[in-house]
Amino acid sequence: MMRMVLALLLVSAGAVGQSIPDTALARLKATALLAGLNADLLSHDSATLTLERWCGTHHLASSDRISAQLVRGAEKPAGAEVRRDLGVGDDEPIRYRRVRLSCGGHVLSEADNWYVPRLLTAEMNRALDETDTPFGRAVLGLHFTRHTLAAEQLWQPLEPGWEMSGLPVDKDGALDVPAELLRHRAVLSTPDGVVFSEVIETYQRAMLDFPRR
Repeated sequence: MMRMVLALLLVSAGAVGQSIPDTALARLKATALLAGLNADLLSHDSATLTLERWCGTHHLASSDRISAQLVRGAEKPAGAEVRRDLGVGDDEPIRYRRVRLSCGGHVLSEADNWYVPRLLTAEMNRALDETDTPFGRAVLGLHFTRHTLAAEQLWQPLEPGWEMSGLPVDKDGALDVPAELLRHRAVLSTPDGVVFSEVIETYQRAMLDFPRR
C-alpha cells in the first residue's frame, strides 16, 4: 500500500533531487518519499539490499547492484560509546571502515562502520580488508539481524506543524534539497545475539535523483 501511495504521489514529480519547482505539491511529494524511504530502511536488516531495491524500483541505473567505494586511509577509532554498543572491552581489536555506496554513479549513502574481526570468518575479513565489497554483502553468511539505535531525518521538506498552519506558498526557483537526507545508527548481531558491528549511515541527496516520468 505504501509503495502504491508513493507511486501516485510521484507521478510527474520529476527527479526530486534535481531541479524541480519549489512548490507546496513538490514538498508534499518529497515528504512522502522520505517517509517511505525511512520506513523501508528501518524494516529491513540489510541496508545494502534495501538500496538495491530502491535503485531498481526508481531506475537510477541500468543495473540495481550497489557498489562500495572504500575510502582508504580513513581512520576513526572506536570510542567508549561504540565499544559499549559492541559489548567489548578496551583491549578488543576493532576495525574501522568507511565506504560510499553507489548505484550507477549515484552515491546513495556514506557509511562509517566499526566491527569486531574476531567474530567474522577469515574470508569475510579478507573481503573487507582487500576489496570494495559492501559490508552487508560480505557478512551475509552470518545471517545477521539489525537493531536501530537512532534514526534522524536531516531534511524536513515541510515545516513542523504544517498540517495545522497550512501548506507553504509556492516560490519561484528550484526546491533546495540538502546533501544529506537521513542518518541511521545501528548494530548488527548474529542469530544468537552477539553484536559484531556498529554502523552510522548517512543517506545522500542522490537517493532522489531518479529520472523524470
